[in-house]
Amino acid sequence: MTLTWDGLAQPAEALLPPDVLRTRHALADAAKRCDWSAVMELLDESPQLVNTSRPGGASLFAPLHQAAYSNAPTEVIKDLVTRGAWRTLENARGERAVDVAVGRGHDKAAAALAPRLVRIVPHGVLMKIQQHLHAMIRSQEAALIERYPLRLPELQPLLEVGRDDIFFQVPGMYGGFFYRLEEDGVAANLVAIASSRMGGSRYYEITSAGSELVSEGP
Repeated sequence: MTLTWDGLAQPAEALLPPDVLRTRHALADAAKRCDWSAVMELLDESPQLVNTSRPGGASLFAPLHQAAYSNAPTEVIKDLVTRGAWRTLENARGERAVDVAVGRGHDKAAAALAPRLVRIVPHGVLMKIQQHLHAMIRSQEAALIERYPLRLPELQPLLEVGRDDIFFQVPGMYGGFFYRLEEDGVAANLVAIASSRMGGSRYYEITSAGSELVSEGP
């Protein structure tokens, strides 16, 4: 399964195919009413939606945030994490699932939701890299980013996924951006690839100091 960043968290509903739109609403509904059997059945069919929120929703609650809010059983939390739910994913208020659980006094759930990081990058360094990544994305696709209310990639989940790529799809680009963390620590290095079926690929290296175009290809 390709790891994906849910840039379509706040789209006009016309941007999503009807079947995907129905599934995402059904997933959000099932998680909100704590019907975890239905959540897992939907994720069996569409595993790539594990970190998505309701289209057009204000809270940006993914299923793991809802599990934290409702004090779901530890087995449910573990199942979601096994399916790829990111413990570091933030909602609209900047809360991770563990923060939601702590805020509601759900100590047992909070213990299961504490992030398990496999990469270590100082927070300030990571935020500088994220800032430069966003600037690069806007420089490449300014018109599309302005046209659609996309949620640009946030990099905390990279600390959970190791060296795997994450894909951020941009409507109208006929592609999107792949990105992965190459190096840890204060010298952390992000590789980002702008890939379009119409315009080829551009390869960037991004550090806390800025971004650099490394190469271009078909």
